[in-house]
Amino acid sequence: MTKLHMVFSHGKESGPWGSKITKMAEHAKSLGDYKIHSIDYQDLTTPAQRVERLVNYAQDLKGEIIFVGSSMGGYVSIVASTQIPIKGLLLLAPAFYLKGYEIQQPSTPCKNTIIIHGWNDDIVPYQNSVKFAQQHKDKLVLVDDGHRLSQSDVVLNQEIENIIVWSKKR
Repeated sequence: MTKLHMVFSHGKESGPWGSKITKMAEHAKSLGDYKIHSIDYQDLTTPAQRVERLVNYAQDLKGEIIFVGSSMGGYVSIVASTQIPIKGLLLLAPAFYLKGYEIQQPSTPCKNTIIIHGWNDDIVPYQNSVKFAQQHKDKLVLVDDGHRLSQSDVVLNQEIENIIVWSKKR
């Protein structure tokens, strides 16, 4: 049986095992024998450096990969997905179309992408995810929450389940 790796990428000002990632990782583990990884980017300042770290890390994994990225980690995950073949992509309030990010029109060859974004996000406008989802025909879930998605555990867990199920089918 092929091993499934779920690789989390945290946001600009958070860490690899913040409460959101920890909860999502625990839920993923409860669903099956999945290998959970969370990359530490706290020593890196630019998105490009983080992309390079994720690509270098993921290229050594044996098995199928799902990237899960939050905010800047969402941007990092999508850019890395152009260099590493992945089975799924779960993006949480991804930092798309923001000043200072090298790639202003991100895209991915991954056809198994889900985006979750809060209506009340005061860091990354939800409209950025709407624009991306429309352009790429990806699943978009808008929730009554802010940037941290701290009130959306049920939705986050459901979409973790969905990305795993979709990844097995494709």
